[in-house]
Amino acid sequence: MEIMSGEEIAEIEKKLENHEERISRLERAIWEEPKITTKKLSVREFILSKNPKNEMERTLAVGYYLEEYENLTSFNAKDLANGFRKAKEKIPGNINYEVIRNIQKGYMEEAEEKKENRKAWYLTNSGAEYVQSDFKSGESKS
Repeated sequence: MEIMSGEEIAEIEKKLENHEERISRLERAIWEEPKITTKKLSVREFILSKNPKNEMERTLAVGYYLEEYENLTSFNAKDLANGFRKAKEKIPGNINYEVIRNIQKGYMEEAEEKKENRKAWYLTNSGAEYVQSDFKSGESKS
């Protein structure tokens, strides 16, 4: 019977440690909850899912998306225009007019601070609820 040298024993021990580590990782992977990766919803997909009927509702939907998915606390006309571009939607001829219509309905309010030296807005609770309801509630609001 051949006697192993210290180097050979150390090499075998190292391989065993490596195998133990690999087996432990495999066992953790088997027993862990599967990691579900979800892709971020695009602004186009969001608008299509809400089915806005006019430019005012599309503008509100883009504003909602900017707040909820882009984590903006407020947005300006430039942000809205970029949202329309990303959605491959026609940019309203006068975004400010569409924002004013939303303000009149109580769906948006002007933010206290300007953003990039421009007026900025945010959605009110009723504006967010109107979008969440797929523009079904509050339709009679004037």
